[in-house]
Amino acid sequence: MRFRLPILANALLLGLMSGSAMADYPERPINMIIPYGAGGATDISARALSEPLSKEADATLVLSNVTGAGGATGSVVVKNAKPDGYTMLFARVGSHTVNPAMKATLPYTLDDFRFVTVYEINPVACAVRADSDINSIEDLVKKVGEGNVSYSSSGVGSMLQLAAVMVLDEFGVKDPHKTVTHIPQKGGGEAATAVLNGTVTFICTNSSTLANLVGNKQLKPILVTSEERLEGFHAPTASELGKPGLNELVGWTGIAGPKDLPDDVAEKWAEWMEAAIDDERFRKTLTSAGSIIDLMSPEEAGEFIQRQYETFRNLVDKLDMRVEG
Repeated sequence: MRFRLPILANALLLGLMSGSAMADYPERPINMIIPYGAGGATDISARALSEPLSKEADATLVLSNVTGAGGATGSVVVKNAKPDGYTMLFARVGSHTVNPAMKATLPYTLDDFRFVTVYEINPVACAVRADSDINSIEDLVKKVGEGNVSYSSSGVGSMLQLAAVMVLDEFGVKDPHKTVTHIPQKGGGEAATAVLNGTVTFICTNSSTLANLVGNKQLKPILVTSEERLEGFHAPTASELGKPGLNELVGWTGIAGPKDLPDDVAEKWAEWMEAAIDDERFRKTLTSAGSIIDLMSPEEAGEFIQRQYETFRNLVDKLDMRVEG
């Protein structure tokens, strides 16, 4: 018995040291993984938030774009990271609702992550080139009937692919994933550029990705999925067109860590986020792009993400769109 006391004492000492270390979190830079490329909705949101967030955390945030597999590559990096709060993820609708709904095999599940929050909602906007003769969703559906219509996305199984298919399906296009040509790109920014260059006919993506191109009159919006019209987009809402079900078609951005992220670290993130989202410059950047800032608790975020997953999963099942991931 006497040999076990030092072991117990050492264990207690280590526990106290560990608790002290967590109390001092963060003591070094925090790696923030952006699982999509530069210029896309996730990247725009992450970089807008990084300055006020780093001030609140009193730490350097190292932002890294780790792209591939529709957000899965960067997500796996965080899943496999040590759950100490020093590797965190800017999770996205594509990586954490579309991927699980659409891909038959995926190297993670929603249970592999602990969400700190969802803080941003992005309505989806569908747009064509400014000089296109397509001026409405009705025009687009008519073009589909004539053939030779295509759309861009950030990859097979991405939210952008599912958004285009969901919109066309709602407006009566039969088997849109088969009748309309899908031309995937490397990211959301490149997908928008493909429309601008005339490589594809249209895109349905987050309003934040399209805001500058719409504002500069390079792209023409024909539909938005917000409940009210988006400032600067001058396009009817899905509800106005009799398709309120499309209001569930939105993008979102949240922050997550590995599933075993400690409670005290999660609580610190909640405090930082509550203060950071009040930053005037951050709010202006996101709202000018049509984003809605909505800070959710972990419980609210979980319910919201589950509802999103079910929306996309129902569409995938209906159209038999499951792919190998």
